[in-house]
Amino acid sequence: MDFDSIIDRRGTQSVKWDFMEDLYGVSPEDGLSMWVADTEFRVPEPVTAKMHEMADHGIYGYVNCDSTYKDAICWWMQNRHGWQVEPGSIFTTTGLVNGVGMCLDTFTQPGDGIVLFTPVYHAFAKVIRNAGREVVECQLVNKDGRYELDMAAYDAQMTGKEKMVILCSPHNPGGRVWTQEELQEVADFAKRHDLFLVSDEIHHDLVFDGATHIPMANAAPEVTERLIMLTAPSKTFNLAGFHTGQVIVPDPHLREQFQRRMLALALSPNSPGQLATIAAYSPEGAEWADALVSYLDGNRKVFDDAIAGIPGLNSMRLQATYLSWVDFSGTGMSREEFTRRVEKDAKIAANHGTTFGTGGESFLRINLGTQRARIAEAGERLAKAFSDLQ
Repeated sequence: MDFDSIIDRRGTQSVKWDFMEDLYGVSPEDGLSMWVADTEFRVPEPVTAKMHEMADHGIYGYVNCDSTYKDAICWWMQNRHGWQVEPGSIFTTTGLVNGVGMCLDTFTQPGDGIVLFTPVYHAFAKVIRNAGREVVECQLVNKDGRYELDMAAYDAQMTGKEKMVILCSPHNPGGRVWTQEELQEVADFAKRHDLFLVSDEIHHDLVFDGATHIPMANAAPEVTERLIMLTAPSKTFNLAGFHTGQVIVPDPHLREQFQRRMLALALSPNSPGQLATIAAYSPEGAEWADALVSYLDGNRKVFDDAIAGIPGLNSMRLQATYLSWVDFSGTGMSREEFTRRVEKDAKIAANHGTTFGTGGESFLRINLGTQRARIAEAGERLAKAFSDLQ
């Protein structure tokens, strides 16, 4: 499996490459695009073969592969995560951000408070605010470069207006794999405050260091009556452009409510996304995913070593994801200054930490889902941009 070959995505309408200059002032001609969370790797061969088969057939009419599609998802979750999923509990949304929006629409009302453990994936807050709900930020504790929960503090923040809590598991952008005890704490928190619990587990396949991802449905089965699980093959297999995600609703009563909203909005999956999922969630896809995780682990080590060599910079040690969370607070620089050096001097486009909410102000999120040569180059560019600190 070749993860080292450079693939030129410029001029393909790639958001990551063709639009980074508009957002970050970094030209795709000599810059490194390390922001939006897709990767630079070609998908597994079974997915490519399935897409060729569909294209070669030449007819793109209505397709019903729902049973095969759901069986593939159930097989993957059972074999990769020890999680038994009922086919009837699976709904397909236009990606997981849409899935979050559907959860808000189905289970909450305008003005309700939605709890986020920040800093966290920036799209959550955007969707919540656009839905007319209120973002309630419960800040994670950065303890020696590792995010932890402070449930006593979060309990004190609750007013009774909150109706839902969204957990990112594994955590984006901190790369934490939550333990059984931590997941139980979140579940107990949801019960204490009568909150729907949405667990976004899109990065669940990308776990390092012998850490074990535990699906919330397994960690705390007693909260099934308030639990909604979010999964997708998009991060694992680089399928984000298919906009295909799964909302899995274990409780029959909640399932009925969610299905009514899906039907009312006439939402249904696209056939290429379903077919790609079937091809990815297979023994061949599992072998490819294992190789990917091993490669990403190597990228992480190369990048962390480079960051460790730059005074004032610190990268959180990733347990999962391909998204490095780099803290620049040790430089003593303003956010504007360290960001300028990364974008103008190093010519690297990276996500601004402020967009992830409270606690992200001194950080940038840097995507490591690229070829090893680019990881090494990024380290060299950053070392040069901050060379006056060495």
